[in-house]
Amino acid sequence: MNATIYHNPKCSTSRKALEKLREAGIEPTVVKYLEQGYTRDQLTQLIADAGITVREAVRKRESLYKELDLGSLPDDELVTEMVEHPILVERPFVVTDKGTRLGRPIDKLDEIL
Repeated sequence: MNATIYHNPKCSTSRKALEKLREAGIEPTVVKYLEQGYTRDQLTQLIADAGITVREAVRKRESLYKELDLGSLPDDELVTEMVEHPILVERPFVVTDKGTRLGRPIDKLDEIL
């Protein structure tokens, strides 16, 4: 099975998701999104494919979210900020041949393994 994980090595949930994939016998493509970033189209597609909203995909607990006062922005402007500051994107997104999920909680990945 092909798989891609949008990974932040400093995030324990992201590390657990990578471990879960490997335990399932899958060696995924690892995209370190904090280094590589997202394109607007890519991020929008991941959110849509995961079946979540932009609001569910943003890290509201991230200090930058509060600093930039993003709570009142419309979704399209919020996506712009997420592309500009990838630390604002919840993690990890995982894409397999069976679909796309945001791995929060980690058990959501069972649906696509």
